Amino acid sequence: MLDLADVEAARERVAETARHTPLEYSHSFSAMTGAAVHLKLETFQRTGAFKIRGATNRIATLTDAEREAGVVTASAGNHAQGVALAATRSGVDSKIVMPEPAPVSKVKATRNYGAEVVLHGEDYSEAADHAHELEREAGRTYVHAFDDPMVMAGQGTLGLEIIEDCPEVETVVVPIGGGGLIGGIATAIKGRDPDVRVIGVQAEGASSAAASLAKGEIVERDSVETIADGIATRRIGDETFPIIRDRVDEVVTVSDEEIAIALTKLLERSKTLVEGAGAVPLAAILEERFEYADDEVMIPTLCGGNIDLNTLTTVILRGLVKTGRYLRLRTVLKDRPGTLEELTNILSRHRANIYAIRHDRTSRDVAMNDAEVELDLETRGHDHVETVLDALEDAGYETEVLL
Repeated sequence: MLDLADVEAARERVAETARHTPLEYSHSFSAMTGAAVHLKLETFQRTGAFKIRGATNRIATLTDAEREAGVVTASAGNHAQGVALAATRSGVDSKIVMPEPAPVSKVKATRNYGAEVVLHGEDYSEAADHAHELEREAGRTYVHAFDDPMVMAGQGTLGLEIIEDCPEVETVVVPIGGGGLIGGIATAIKGRDPDVRVIGVQAEGASSAAASLAKGEIVERDSVETIADGIATRRIGDETFPIIRDRVDEVVTVSDEEIAIALTKLLERSKTLVEGAGAVPLAAILEERFEYADDEVMIPTLCGGNIDLNTLTTVILRGLVKTGRYLRLRTVLKDRPGTLEELTNILSRHRANIYAIRHDRTSRDVAMNDAEVELDLETRGHDHVETVLDALEDAGYETEVLL
């Protein structure tokens, strides 16, 4: 099984390519939780995510014949970029299979790093199947996104940085997709200090690790559904499962709504942009998915910041709605002069800021002399939302909350 010496050897191989990323104390999240929260900002990593570490270490260990034949892999985005850059820097040809729904920004970045990109399948598993076909056809070396000891060893260099930069750390919180990152980090952390807790976090819609630990064997999901595309895998790896079972103290799950809230809080409070997978550890802390003590020194690993702008817009909106900061509602007005002004006057008196109004006289759902109105409102929390809705009801409006 992977051990500390493997991770320490990997650090020498990846030092010229992977950055030593910052670890910053967060006053905001420490105040929210009562713990001492330090953010591991792997968002500052080259290619914007931790994957460059494992990819660099794996490619550095190729034989001359393997380097000549080139490499192939499958990825939803971050591993693709890591392999592309690591291969290009090493003079190795790379071919990357990405799921067809992969974010456009990640596809473009992977091509810009020098790889040939093939779009195939609906998710990571289907892309991986096609990549293995290319592996067999062309004799390329498959660089697995997580289920490879050398890839895990590279990812584990992140754990070495944590334990060295913050020797007083008590708990490290790590996202889990296939398990390569947490496998490497847990090996590094437990190898240096067995008393430090390592907590794994998955999205509810991609929770193979949690189910596998509960059953005692690897469980593969039929499908995955989460905004955290970087950890949207159907199953954890054969190599990663025993490490998670033996070296990870607890695995918990969070919902997409909770991920969205954590992401928006990171933007607002820490001015830090992360992707869904990067927000997962903080979501687990904010939602108290595991027990921790006051002033406990905790480090959520913000593993990447490569979020597609369209996805970011959706995630921010979800976060605002969940926290009562955004309200979309529908109501019906009499189609006569002044009725829209009467409605907006009520909203103005109750300090609801109007983002947008859609006024439709032709909707089939209303009477001939009525008009349907949809409003997007900026609100100041759940209590404010209730105040606005109560004021509209008192004024005789029937409202339907859409968001």
